[in-house]
Amino acid sequence: MEILEIQKVDLTSFCYHNKGRYPFLLESVNHNENNRYSILFAFPGENIVLKDFSDFDFLKELQDRCKLNNLNSSLPFTGGWFAYLSYELIGQIELTLTAKLHKSKLPIAYAVEIPSAIIIDHKLDKTFIIDQDSNHSRIDLILSDIKLLGTMPTQRIKGDQSEEVEKKFIDGVKDSLDYIVAGDVFQVNLSRKWQYELEKKIDSAIIYNSLKKANPAPFSALIQYENFSIISSSPERLFSVNDRVLETRPIAGTHPRGKGDLDKAQKDNLINHPKEIAEHVMLLDLERNDMGRVCEYGSVFVNEIMTLETYPFVHHIVSNIKGKLRNNTGIKDIVKALFPGGTITGCPKVRCMEIINELEQMPREAYTGSVGYISQNGKMDFNILIRSFIHEGDTLSFRAGAGIVYDSRPEKELAETRHKAAGLLKVFEG
Repeated sequence: MEILEIQKVDLTSFCYHNKGRYPFLLESVNHNENNRYSILFAFPGENIVLKDFSDFDFLKELQDRCKLNNLNSSLPFTGGWFAYLSYELIGQIELTLTAKLHKSKLPIAYAVEIPSAIIIDHKLDKTFIIDQDSNHSRIDLILSDIKLLGTMPTQRIKGDQSEEVEKKFIDGVKDSLDYIVAGDVFQVNLSRKWQYELEKKIDSAIIYNSLKKANPAPFSALIQYENFSIISSSPERLFSVNDRVLETRPIAGTHPRGKGDLDKAQKDNLINHPKEIAEHVMLLDLERNDMGRVCEYGSVFVNEIMTLETYPFVHHIVSNIKGKLRNNTGIKDIVKALFPGGTITGCPKVRCMEIINELEQMPREAYTGSVGYISQNGKMDFNILIRSFIHEGDTLSFRAGAGIVYDSRPEKELAETRHKAAGLLKVFEG
C-alpha cells in the first residue's frame, strides 16, 4: 500500500467535477475524537447489487468478497468495499418480514470495491492519498485532478413542497399507542415523508454543499449511484470496528433548540426528563443485547452514557457502547445483529418493524438504512441514514420520525418530526 500526504482539499468538489471517479463521500462536517475522519472513495471497481430478495444473500456475498490483510495502519481505510444498505434489507435478515415489506424501484443494497481514497484526519489536520496496490497511475490521476479542481458553484434550490398529511401520522401515533397498551411493543419509531419537485435540474453535490452548511453533522454523506443520490447530514453512527472492538452510538431523546435562556432550559429539560431518560435507557439495553450477539461474553459495556449533543435545530441524548468481537465475526454477522438500529425502529425490533410497515404504508428506502465501508485492515464504520435526502431526477424526498411511547401525545410527536426536518428544509431558504 502507498500513502502520500498532500495539501488539504475540498472533497465535495471532486464529487461535483468527476462523480464517476469519486462517487462516494463520508464526511465528518463537525468532528471530534469519535468521528475524526472524512473519506472520499475513488476508482470504483466491481460491484454487488441486490434488486430482489430472492436474487442472492447480499451480506454473505459481501462477506465472502471482503479480503482482510494484516496491514497495521492508523488510517481508517486502506482499500476495501463501500456499501449501501436500504432499510428494506431487513427482508434478508428477518425472514418473517420479507413478504410484508413495501417494494421500491431503488436497489435494496449495493457494494462497490474501492482501491483508493483521499482521507482527511481532522484531529491532526492532515490529508492523505492512499492506494491499496501502490498503483501510481491512480495516484497520479488524483494529483492531476487536484491541480484541475475548480470551485463549487452555488445555486438556489427551489421547488414545490408536499408534506405527508398530518392525519395519517396522527392516526399512526394513536394506533402505535394501542399496540403499546396491548403489550405488543414498548416503543415504535414512526416516520413521515416530505417531497420537493425541483424547479430546475441541480447537481447532488451542490445540494449536499448547501445541506452541510445548513445542518452540519458528524456522519454526513454524499452517495452518487447511477440514477439516484443520497445526500445526508446524519448525526448517528450505526457501528464501527477498530482492532476487533465494536462500537455503537445510539441517539434517543430529542428536544428542539431555543434562543438564549430558553435553549439552556430545553437542554436541562431534555437531560432530566423522566420520559426521555426511560426511553434512552430502554434503547441502550436493546443495543447492548444486540451487541452481545456478536461480542465476547462479558465484554460489552457503556463507556459514555447520556451525553448531550447539540445541533443547529435540536438537542440529542447520546450514549456509546463498546464490546470485543468474537473471533471469525464478519460484516454479515455484525449487520444481522445490529441492523437496523433500535433507535429508529423501536423495541422489540421485529414486532416494531411489522407495525412500521403497516402504518407507514410505503418503503423507507435510504431512510434509517446505512452507508459505510469495510477496510482491508479490518476497520469498518457505518452511519444511520437519518436527516437524509434521496435525490432522484427532479425530485428530492426525505423522512423524519419520532419515538412513540406510552405517554406520547400525537401533536407533540408531529411537532418533533418537524423539528428534525428543519435542518433539511433550511436548504430551500438560501
